[in-house]
Amino acid sequence: MATRSREKAAARRENADKRPRATARYMRISSRKVAVVLDLIRGKKVDEALAILAYTPKTASPMVEKLLKSAIANAENNLELDAGNLYVAECYANQGPSLKRMRIVSRSMVHPYTHRTSHITVVLDQIEK
Repeated sequence: MATRSREKAAARRENADKRPRATARYMRISSRKVAVVLDLIRGKKVDEALAILAYTPKTASPMVEKLLKSAIANAENNLELDAGNLYVAECYANQGPSLKRMRIVSRSMVHPYTHRTSHITVVLDQIEK
């Protein structure tokens, strides 16, 4: 049995990151493709980041834009923060599970291929004045 489980849980809650965040898991796009879009908005104010995402012609842009709007809504509703004072503190895309598939080719052979997925996280923070 675990010892001091209540104390450990309380310490974890106390040391938890209090910044607003949003996570999208199992997105059907490679994490390398998402990372290109995330590099564009890292460190920017949320208004500027939304404008950049609206005019970026990448497949991952609508996904990241929706996730950023979700993080802004979390900041406003859960933590009562002003959206005008927020910036993108962290954003990263981790690799998710790959869906392994087979494609039948000539002479009844099969070629394997994978559908890659990713877990995308956006963390916001307030601008220090």
